[in-house]
Amino acid sequence: MFAARENRMTIAAGAFSLGGILLFVGLAAATLLGQSGDRSGDGLFDAYIWRVTRFTLLQACLSTLLSILFAIPVARALARQTSFPGRVWMLRLMALPLGLPALVAALGLIEVWGRQGFLNLLLSATGLPQPISIYGLFGILLAHVFFNMPLAARLMLAGIERIPAEYWRSSANLGMGSLTNFRFIEWPVIRGLLPGIVGLVFMLCATSFTLVLTLGGGPAASTIEVAIYQALRFDFDPPRAIALAALQVLLTGTLLIALKFLAPPPEEGETSGRAIRRFDGLSRLPRLADGAWLAFALVFVGLPFVAIATSGLQADLTRLVSEPVFHRALATSLVIALPSGIVSVAMAALMIRARRLVLARRQRGIAARLFAATIGASTSFILLVPPVVLGAGWFLLLRPLGDVARFAPFVVIAINALMALPFVHRVLAPAMATHAARTERLAASLGIRSLHRLRWIDWPALRKPLLTALSFALALSLGDLGAVALFGSQDLATLPWLLYSRMGSYRTADAAGLALVLGLICLVLTVLGTAGEKAPEGRGA
Repeated sequence: MFAARENRMTIAAGAFSLGGILLFVGLAAATLLGQSGDRSGDGLFDAYIWRVTRFTLLQACLSTLLSILFAIPVARALARQTSFPGRVWMLRLMALPLGLPALVAALGLIEVWGRQGFLNLLLSATGLPQPISIYGLFGILLAHVFFNMPLAARLMLAGIERIPAEYWRSSANLGMGSLTNFRFIEWPVIRGLLPGIVGLVFMLCATSFTLVLTLGGGPAASTIEVAIYQALRFDFDPPRAIALAALQVLLTGTLLIALKFLAPPPEEGETSGRAIRRFDGLSRLPRLADGAWLAFALVFVGLPFVAIATSGLQADLTRLVSEPVFHRALATSLVIALPSGIVSVAMAALMIRARRLVLARRQRGIAARLFAATIGASTSFILLVPPVVLGAGWFLLLRPLGDVARFAPFVVIAINALMALPFVHRVLAPAMATHAARTERLAASLGIRSLHRLRWIDWPALRKPLLTALSFALALSLGDLGAVALFGSQDLATLPWLLYSRMGSYRTADAAGLALVLGLICLVLTVLGTAGEKAPEGRGA
């Protein structure tokens, strides 16, 4: 009886979270449409829109393919080599790009790959007449791989680390080599994760705005997201913006539905819970190959951060951090990021749990299946709703109530929580599914419920993914500029908004210093998010 009531309360909480998401997005879209006036959105499918649609799909597909191809060997190398010095710090470095504002990361990439960047200076010294140009398709692909390869690698690594220790012991006893291990042990797990990872990376690349605007190099490299921004910012044509957003959802949604049926979910193997010890990465050739991939990831991801740090240290950091405007911006960023991250993690956990309880019922009606499908889709499709659309809709909705600045912090918190939801879901869903498959029946048979189950069973097993998801959500909220751009003012100035304003006033030294400070804060968050990482145990037989 108590278990049934607890399950009903969990399902109700998941339904409430889902309803809040749909209501928040629906009200913003409806308000924009209601403010359209005499505009009709004519000329939607003109030559320009077809061109940006083709370019959006091209760059998103290529960016996703490159990110996944590089992420697989990097994730395998991190999974096999567990005892090299600095492994935990490398994991934290791999989490940093996600938390950086896109504008800061773009500046770091320009410092390395730009015409006057480190690599071009090095190539020019060798006498090459054509230096690398970071602008255009190449620059967009480079930036997207910089952001998404580490994310994909960490998600794959989390799946590989959940493989039972008994698999690796049996592999060693059978004398299985590296390729055989990948084919029969690692690939089935990665294949099950690929639909979610590919869908997430594709959505991030398809909805990219700041990177395309900064590195696109002109109208020839524009995306649907840029067209939506132009329709709202310059033309104020809400029907056209909503129609373009619907086109974006349709294109990406079609891909997500196709990916869902391409790969089966991974099977969860039984385990005794003993420590994982791998033996397939001890020989010389695998160690050399893994070392090469880890060195590539370290250089590729680390160089832009070195460039950001070098430029930032040239600024007057003492003066910057002592300014009252910096204190206000830091406090505002933390006040917005903390509730945003907690709300995002709580909503994701409740909806994941509610979906599992609904699907576990023996008799599932149409309403139950629709509820479960809507939860699964909402955590992905929310990323397709541009923050500028949500912000503009709620700005118009709240304007009749008086000063919008009074409501701005709550709107920004809600938008940031929704934008972090897909990342949080990708971290929590596989971990919660594995944990439920291994403990749910035993806990139910022993009558362990509620707070006792949370304390003794759920928290020890899910502490690490929960902290990782929270650190992702906090870093994303701290680095967000899209939602704050509409509501930003002297009373609502976050660190990214302050950085953007300093760049706009050509105070590049101050902007570099603020970028360094923001990067250090994101580093602290990744340290907290990987607090569950432990030093690897010695390998044994």
